[in-house]
Amino acid sequence: MKYPLVSIVTPTYNSEKFVAETIESVLQQSYQNWEMIIVNDASIDNTLTILKEYAREDKRIKIINNSRNLGVAKSRNIAIEAALGDYIAFLDSDDVWFQDKLEKQIAFILENKLVISYSAYNTINEHGRHINSRIPPKEISYKDMLKSNHIGNLTGIYDCRYFGKVYLEQAGHEDYILWLNLLKRVGKTKGIIEPLASYRVLSNSISSDKLTAIKWQWSIYRKFQKLSRSESLYYLLWYIYYGVKKRV
Repeated sequence: MKYPLVSIVTPTYNSEKFVAETIESVLQQSYQNWEMIIVNDASIDNTLTILKEYAREDKRIKIINNSRNLGVAKSRNIAIEAALGDYIAFLDSDDVWFQDKLEKQIAFILENKLVISYSAYNTINEHGRHINSRIPPKEISYKDMLKSNHIGNLTGIYDCRYFGKVYLEQAGHEDYILWLNLLKRVGKTKGIIEPLASYRVLSNSISSDKLTAIKWQWSIYRKFQKLSRSESLYYLLWYIYYGVKKRV
């Protein structure tokens, strides 16, 4: 069996506290045919030194340095442009994958003939302590995704051979827009209802600002998905409902 190459997209900025743990979670994958493209977004801490140490030890780790800070969406796009893989996967520099994440997910994708897939994931705090588990539906459609972002970006994978390289918009919730756009093209997909990764919730995360998130969501419906006002309001109410439900 030929194992497809997975390109792992990792933007990083001033992440010296967590990035080693993130890289270690990739090195420990039971599935070994991967490349990890880390875009250092002009960090001013010790991040680059840590990255260079890992890149010297494993040639599958590739470092790209931005000469100035470009932000997460542009940094991910730079990594996608450089990617050589059959699949694109995402892992931010403060999150971690479980050891069998890629092995289980690639097998699931091939078995079910999917071009997008995802899994459940855990949330952890800054100290690595478990907060809760985010369990998405077993199957989601484009309309399901309009109600809530069921694809945690650290679990999402898309097939470059089917879609080509698809880039992120320069907008709030840019990863959500990506999965909406991809899912709109295929209608529906399936995921693994088992946590395969841990998402770190940081106290200073911009996404923790609920009012900002709602404004972004409205923009996604109106500007990026071209929905009417009534459709946007309908899905926004669903979005708020699911947002409350995730935190209960």
